[in-house]
Amino acid sequence: MLKIYFICSFLIGTALAFNRFRPVKIALLSLFVTLQGIMTLHVIRNRGTGFWYFNADSLAVIFITILFFISALSIYHSFAYLKWRQKEARERNFYFAAMVILVAALTCAYCANHIAITWVFIEITTIAASFLIYYLRTDLALEGTWKYIFVCTISITFVFIGILLLGIAAGPAGITDLTYAQLTANASRLDPFWTKMAFIFIFTGFTAKAGLFPMYTAGIDAKDKSPSPAGALFASGIMNVGFCGIFRTYQFIALTSSAEWARSVLVISATISIFIAAVYMMKVDNYKRMLAYSSIEHMGIIMLGLAMGGIGVFAALFHLVLHSFIKAGIFYQTGITYRVFGSKLVSETGGYFRISVSGSMVLLLGFFCVTAVPPSGLFISEFLIFTEMFRSGYIWLMLAVMALLTVIIWAFGRKIMKVIFTPVNGFDYENAERPALSESLSQFAIILFIMIMGVCPPQPVLDIIHAAAGTLAR
Repeated sequence: MLKIYFICSFLIGTALAFNRFRPVKIALLSLFVTLQGIMTLHVIRNRGTGFWYFNADSLAVIFITILFFISALSIYHSFAYLKWRQKEARERNFYFAAMVILVAALTCAYCANHIAITWVFIEITTIAASFLIYYLRTDLALEGTWKYIFVCTISITFVFIGILLLGIAAGPAGITDLTYAQLTANASRLDPFWTKMAFIFIFTGFTAKAGLFPMYTAGIDAKDKSPSPAGALFASGIMNVGFCGIFRTYQFIALTSSAEWARSVLVISATISIFIAAVYMMKVDNYKRMLAYSSIEHMGIIMLGLAMGGIGVFAALFHLVLHSFIKAGIFYQTGITYRVFGSKLVSETGGYFRISVSGSMVLLLGFFCVTAVPPSGLFISEFLIFTEMFRSGYIWLMLAVMALLTVIIWAFGRKIMKVIFTPVNGFDYENAERPALSESLSQFAIILFIMIMGVCPPQPVLDIIHAAAGTLAR
């Protein structure tokens, strides 16, 4: 099924790139969303099965399900965004083609059971994402694109070096096939020194996609310079594929004598990431960049949960699921805000409540959800992660992270309240565009889902997250 899916996705993407007719474009995109839905149902119904170097395990099911909903919504919101930007048909065609290829590459990367296959498809995501970042064809978009390509090229080189070192580490164990299953089964036989070297290179490389220190800079410009619907995909699908690479590597590292060392690497990267987010969110004036730094903060929290083990692993995956949805929802709304005010700067945006009550409520409720205010489901995951940190003896680190999160909430809240309630001098509120309520419905649905997950989460969702968390040694 995966082979058919990838071939069909490639053909649809190619057809979109060269198509000139709007009805055909809509038909092709509808076909792709349907194909993505079929693929999602297939991996859900056939969890644990695979072929060649692919395997639809519980982690893949989680990420592919998230990707289906976010990709469908991103395609839907892209039509309004592209209509506003009024670019040439050829540029719009390449935008949708790149989005289709990006989603297909992410799907295959999630299912990959071989670290080299993961590497290949993550490299494809870099190429596809670059087209989305450069869509506006401005000097800033070009700068952001080249920054993204440069950082991701370095990071993917690190991963490649890590794979070579992992091959050396696997030599004494007689492993000739670097599948995650083989590496996990023979983890105790891996050479300790080369295993540590391999992990530090692989982890560093994947941080570019995950949005973690040290390679986090790639995602900041990508989310800022790209169209908001594409930014939603970057804040969910691409960050998730980075986490997926780290998680699958940590799965077998946790079974080796290097487990505590690797755990320290995760904790250090996570803590520095949260600190960086706190510093930049206090001074950044661009609300899309603010959301990008917020994503760094959340990925730092997720890494802390992963490093703590125990219930922290479940909480990390739970947090990742909810963050993927709520951050995408806020990105969709900021695209509408940008359209209304013509600026991404907080200092030039304000009084949004006078223009769109529904849009303002999305930003307000989205702020409460993303900052883990009850009944947001993110409150549950953060509470569980802090509980596990306390149990594991990381009390001072827990208090330091709490202090940083307090700073982040203050900085985030101050700016989002300004956007919603404080009028901007000189802006014509009477003649401003009034966004339709229908444009905010998807975000209200996401917010409702986040709150349901915080009050009475569906058991099937908890079961699949527990199953994925259970694959990691405690």
